[in-house]
Amino acid sequence: MERFRNKKILIVGIGKTGFKLINFFNTLDCAIRVTDIKPIFDLNKPVKKLKKIKPAPDMSFGEHKDEDFLEADVVVYSSAVDPNLPQLELARKNGKEVYSEFALGNKLCRKPIIAVCGSYGRSTVAHMIGFTMKQDGKNIFVGGTSDSPFIEFSMLPNKDEIDYVIVELSAVQMRRLTDFHPKMVVFTNISENYPAGHFTSMGEYMETKLSIVKTLSPDDILICNFDKLANNTFFRNANCQTYWYSRRSFVKLGVMDEIQGTHFHDRRIHSNISCHSEFSVKKMRIIGQNNRENLLAATTACKALDASDEAIQTCVERFPGIPHRLEFLMEKNGVSFYNDSKAETMDNLVESIKSFKGPVILIAGGKDNEEFDFEPYSEKLIDNTRVIVLVGECKERMNRALGEHNQTFIVGSFEESVLFAYQKSRTGDTILLSPGNSASDFFRDYEERGNYFKKLVYQL
Repeated sequence: MERFRNKKILIVGIGKTGFKLINFFNTLDCAIRVTDIKPIFDLNKPVKKLKKIKPAPDMSFGEHKDEDFLEADVVVYSSAVDPNLPQLELARKNGKEVYSEFALGNKLCRKPIIAVCGSYGRSTVAHMIGFTMKQDGKNIFVGGTSDSPFIEFSMLPNKDEIDYVIVELSAVQMRRLTDFHPKMVVFTNISENYPAGHFTSMGEYMETKLSIVKTLSPDDILICNFDKLANNTFFRNANCQTYWYSRRSFVKLGVMDEIQGTHFHDRRIHSNISCHSEFSVKKMRIIGQNNRENLLAATTACKALDASDEAIQTCVERFPGIPHRLEFLMEKNGVSFYNDSKAETMDNLVESIKSFKGPVILIAGGKDNEEFDFEPYSEKLIDNTRVIVLVGECKERMNRALGEHNQTFIVGSFEESVLFAYQKSRTGDTILLSPGNSASDFFRDYEERGNYFKKLVYQL
């Protein structure tokens, strides 16, 4: 860290990560400038926040100026910024130190790293591993997201006492990432789609995403999803210790003697890593097929890290879930409340309501996209809900699509949706906020919507 003290720092991109970087470099008495391609009138709130920082950083908005990059000693950019930006290339050619935020965090980390990769499920798996290892008395850092970027590890007062650093790692963060060598990689899945704004083709996306496996040595560990990745020869031939996990029984699949890992058999989780262990899922706190798959991934990783069976069983029964992702809030008068505010697509919504066996009262709606057709989803919503409460800009169009559902209601405000849903509930019901649409009609983002939902629920 001291090597950056009193340096001239340029931070590219002003989001949550940008502010964390400012905090980090301020502790080192650096001269900081921030730059963002967005014009200043689109950055009203961030600029006000920047002006409150002491000392306030210099600012450049609306364009990236070559001189800003050439005058800096160190340039750090957020993952949303194109690593091949012409000004970044100019800085590299002129001998400047150029890092992504993740690369800088990696450079400053001297602890064993566990990287959780995949197109979805990363956050839950990372936090499940962290939760389990803490039960065994380990000191853990979990990060790699905009809310808790990798650089936060270097700001911990007890960072020397940390046993494992667990980071989520997306393909976007892996662009131009070098000298990254984790002790363990957990690979949950690979999506059939790719973020077109960051990659020119599926081939480029796949090559970037799989590049981390090439860094692994025979002493390292790879955890893979057997159901999604077993047919991929890249994972089959990885040059490291490989353990698989599956929602299907290895016994019934006939691969019990062929592979090591974790599977689900006779209503229990079985793991044959080092020694055989079994875990009961009867009291599993979180719900949903994806979460059961995430639990298998975390169990496999923790067994490979020699976590105790007691710690893993505790995770099964007590892990509360990730905020805004099928997050259990409370039970009141026999009615359970779940916050799934991050479900901002209808596909996510349908997947969420299928996670519940009992009657569901669904709160849905949000920002309207007139080009989107709700009709193809109406049958699944009707089949899997007892009551639907609609709110937000798209409520009228959703209501027309759900014409055959005789328990669909439109309300005028978000506050009214929660109260009305509770009034319609009875013992055994689940009230689920799973909007299926963007939060930007009433809220800043899904987090603000989810936090407000929690506040309203706790006030009932």
